[in-house]
Amino acid sequence: MDRLCCFSSSHSQYGGRSSCGSGKGRNNDGLIKYGFSLVKGKANHPMEDYHVAKFVRTQGHELGLFAIYDGHLGDNVPAYLQKHLFSNILKEEEFWVDPNRSISKAYERTDQAILSHSSDLGRGGSTAVTAILINGQRLWVANVGDSRAVLSRGGQAVQVSTDHEPNTERGSIENKGGFVSNMPGDVPRVNGQLAVSRAFGDKSLKSHLRSDPDIQDIYVDNSTDVLIIASDGLWKVMENQEAVDMARKTKDPLKAAKQLTAEALKRDSKDDISCVVVRLRG
Repeated sequence: MDRLCCFSSSHSQYGGRSSCGSGKGRNNDGLIKYGFSLVKGKANHPMEDYHVAKFVRTQGHELGLFAIYDGHLGDNVPAYLQKHLFSNILKEEEFWVDPNRSISKAYERTDQAILSHSSDLGRGGSTAVTAILINGQRLWVANVGDSRAVLSRGGQAVQVSTDHEPNTERGSIENKGGFVSNMPGDVPRVNGQLAVSRAFGDKSLKSHLRSDPDIQDIYVDNSTDVLIIASDGLWKVMENQEAVDMARKTKDPLKAAKQLTAEALKRDSKDDISCVVVRLRG
């Protein structure tokens, strides 16, 4: 497997080092390729985005594991997710018979573990978007927060994750005793603090937040050619269709991922920008 990766020098207690730079790889027969590009934003804090992009073989199956974890108030929680979330999903006994239930349970158990380690992990949190590609034919996408997954079907962009924003889930937040602020010049925030309505971690806000994922089960047919998963640093400045059009222009997913992050920077995205592009058809 041909993988290149550049890491930053910033270390985290969980997960080793924060993701940065770029890299690529492919599945066993070389028909499915991926590339990733991660760029630190202009905010005055260390890189808080982490990723996963790899193929593994287990129980006679080939799995593509792809994820973006966008941290806030520090990088310990996304680093923990990078290290543990996929392994927790695959440890679920029912994974091969009921992936939906297994993903949901693993997300919940991972969040509980993060909360129980809050003295080590701190008060921060993270979004997550995960994609599990089974034998190149079936795709399970799950997400918490506003990192997003978009598929290209015959060149048409199809969003396969749900953006969990405070305004759209205001009822749930208020039912739990929280509130959504709408200050002029700012985005809606849970209790005036967090710009997403679901997240891992965030112990001080957890009573008003959800951490259960939205999950999609997708069959990969001949018209499904590209998967893009990225943090909101990309999606704040780029429409789904624009990203798909750019990614499809080159057959090299590493080049496509770099072009997407470069374009987001050019459009003055202030946030960390992280992107994985998976080329599902040659």
